[in-house]
Amino acid sequence: MRRSGWIKWGRRLLLLCLGLLVGAIIGRIYDTERGPALQPWHRLVPQEMTADDIDRADWQEYVATEERLFREVSRQVSKKLTAESRTMLNRYYPGSLVWPERFSHDWNRSWIMKPEGKVRGAVVLLHGMTDSPYSLRHIGERYQELGYVAVGIRLPAHGTVPGALTDVKWQTWMAAARLAVREATAQSGPGLPLHIVGYSNGGALAMKYALDALQDKRLRMPQQIVLISPMIGITRFARFSGLAGWPAIFPAFAKTAWLDILPEYNPFKYNSFPVNGARQSWNLTQALQQELQQAVHDNRLAGLPPVLTFQSVVDSTVRSRAVVNDLYRYLPANGSELVFFDLNQSALFRPLLNEASASALSRLLPAAPRRYATAIVTGAREGERHAGLIEVAAGSRREQHSTLDAVWPSDSFSLSHIALPFPVTDSLYGSHPAPADEYGISLGTVSLRGETQVLIVDMGALMRITSNPFFPWMMERIERRIAQGPDG
Repeated sequence: MRRSGWIKWGRRLLLLCLGLLVGAIIGRIYDTERGPALQPWHRLVPQEMTADDIDRADWQEYVATEERLFREVSRQVSKKLTAESRTMLNRYYPGSLVWPERFSHDWNRSWIMKPEGKVRGAVVLLHGMTDSPYSLRHIGERYQELGYVAVGIRLPAHGTVPGALTDVKWQTWMAAARLAVREATAQSGPGLPLHIVGYSNGGALAMKYALDALQDKRLRMPQQIVLISPMIGITRFARFSGLAGWPAIFPAFAKTAWLDILPEYNPFKYNSFPVNGARQSWNLTQALQQELQQAVHDNRLAGLPPVLTFQSVVDSTVRSRAVVNDLYRYLPANGSELVFFDLNQSALFRPLLNEASASALSRLLPAAPRRYATAIVTGAREGERHAGLIEVAAGSRREQHSTLDAVWPSDSFSLSHIALPFPVTDSLYGSHPAPADEYGISLGTVSLRGETQVLIVDMGALMRITSNPFFPWMMERIERRIAQGPDG
């Protein structure tokens, strides 16, 4: 083909690509315009501290800024609601059941729990995307009972309004993690053990912090890392999610900056989710992977502390496979452990499971021996109600089988990404809340049947199990790490 022919086909291909892009943008605009309107809590973007500001700040300055942000939300949102927004399940309406400030403790804010007796160590708890420090309060309370100072920091752009997530960078979350470690050290002293617990997006922050500490000696290295549903890898859609928000540069198409625009009925977690949130999570995981690969190349991973991870085999938020392939395959033989919660493949559920999900575990783990220990919580054995446990020690091929005291709920075929850090007694998310409705609503008990397109709540969200029937066993696993002391 002559050069002119190649140029002609090149132009056609370029025009085709431009046409597809324009079509996708028009489709995106059309789709979002059909959806709900943006509310004041979507439009307000409170001005958080920058990463540099946080690195220069102490805990008191951070909390003072936090207080200013909540006053701004009250002034700009709660006091300016329209009559239509003053509903009993709007977290921004002071008269609602779920208004956080009506509770004895607003768990959207950063907190420090101090033990009554002698301080044995400190733990930093990093919550997940769209979440708040509430999600790790139960784990923090248990650390406190065992003599640890527990520092639960509200990561920037969380706990206030979902609009804050439209203008945040992952580097500010990292700065907040560094601040939390500084405060935990100040509260307990540098000679006592330090643990970091990271949930979901907080799990990526925890690992990134540890990798940073391998190179920057100014950062204190923890003795233990605990990850819960960690965001080591997410779907490739997040990589290109920024394209979905392009039309938002024009005010008329502001809604395209959002992937989900939903009612805000949860007092301690956003339901709406902006494009930028997905983009920043992707950027964080990419930075984590790049640093991990560089550490492997430089042979620096021997300095990492043991990592204990709890992960559901099926997870619609993060990629379970990434925990194995993009993290554990590189960890040294340092006492790390990986715990998987398998599906409940009882006779009731097995015929309903698709084959890919039913056999997911067999494709996740490489063949033993492995440099890390594994524990798998399985469904009940034939004729039994209690869950099974399969353990393989690091460097071994031998499986040890036992039975847990915990029972799989009869209506649950798996755990979910959001369930792991909550006991069944949690008042907001637990299946058996104690007390019920402490925070205006007990989402873990909601089980509805009826016609579609009636509720303000997404039916898919209501189907996800929101608490962990194996939470006490999970805490026992964590407590083993606490008992190991500073040299563990």
